[in-house]
Amino acid sequence: MPAKRFTTREMIAKLISFDTTSRNSNLALIAFVEDYLSSHGIASRLIANEDDTKANLFATLGPADKAGGIVLSGHTDVVPVDGQDWSSDPFTVVERDGKLFGRGTSDMKSFIGAALAAVPDFLARGPEIPIHFALSYDEEVGCLGVRPMIDAVIRTLPKPQVVIVGEPSDMKVVNAHKGIRSYKTTVTGLEFHSSQTHQGVSAIQYAAELIGHLMTLGQEMRARGDASGRFSPPFTTISVGIVKGGTAVNIIPKACSFQWEYRSLPDADPEEIITRFNAFAETEVLPRMKAVFDGAKIETVARAASPGLAPMDGDPGETLVMKLAQCNSAEAVSYNTEAGLFQLADIPTVVCGPGSIDQAHKPDEFIALSQIAECELFMARLAEHVGRR
Repeated sequence: MPAKRFTTREMIAKLISFDTTSRNSNLALIAFVEDYLSSHGIASRLIANEDDTKANLFATLGPADKAGGIVLSGHTDVVPVDGQDWSSDPFTVVERDGKLFGRGTSDMKSFIGAALAAVPDFLARGPEIPIHFALSYDEEVGCLGVRPMIDAVIRTLPKPQVVIVGEPSDMKVVNAHKGIRSYKTTVTGLEFHSSQTHQGVSAIQYAAELIGHLMTLGQEMRARGDASGRFSPPFTTISVGIVKGGTAVNIIPKACSFQWEYRSLPDADPEEIITRFNAFAETEVLPRMKAVFDGAKIETVARAASPGLAPMDGDPGETLVMKLAQCNSAEAVSYNTEAGLFQLADIPTVVCGPGSIDQAHKPDEFIALSQIAECELFMARLAEHVGRR
């Protein structure tokens, strides 16, 4: 099979053409990448989900049994475009005004595209240090796919020097980010005529009290602030994103649910907020509900959890990435990535990728061509670093 070659622009366009919204399969994209790498004599390992509808891909260039490798990590899924007002087809790359538009251009198929397009360059250098590709599924819905890949593959590798997670960072090196926990709380009360409030249990009323408690906790977190002075906003945040409940204005509502999250500083106790919320629900709110109706309930289930990334100042892997990116200092960001999970596996990890988080998840998502050019230079420097001297 002749080796296939793509420019970075062509590779990005190809990756964007696969609608890998998290609710869909990513297998067509993975099959394309597997075939492309195979044409260069590179074998891929697929780690599928339980029902074989999605897969991670792991592949190595160079000596796979050698420690000190570089892991290039990226997620293949994207967020939905439903209800967004796009000027063009989200899954067809359009170039205008020095930018590429399309879902995933910034978050984060341009990094994957630049890395894959550089494969012939990496191989031409005869890498003495391994380069590992780690492409995951379902990052956008809780960093789900990367976990089995870390367990099945990454932990068994000779220890890499560093993982580079290519989330959009304007090609700056990020060595710290917040963790995230998200939950769905369902309040079950008792329906009654709205004129008889003393006999019913309003699920909406008590859900509002719980949400109010979250806002109080949020104000406390704000007052605590961020001792490092690096994050924006400079505190652990709490947010309620969806509230559903009620059937009619003259019916005391039986059910109300709300989805909420918090993004904690990397040095904060990730259990504090959920522990305090549950205690308030169980000791302060539920007894008053049950005093009217014994069948009343407050149920909170976890939806997603991903750890923060803590800085490892002076780590050789971080120093290497700063050299490749030509940065003099590292940044901290408030969004979450898969980086914290790699760090939990005891592998030094940083975030560095093209594009801006300000464009992620929006209609007419784009990446500046100048950012792609910077990422291409980054890959060229990486090829020189891993190649024979």
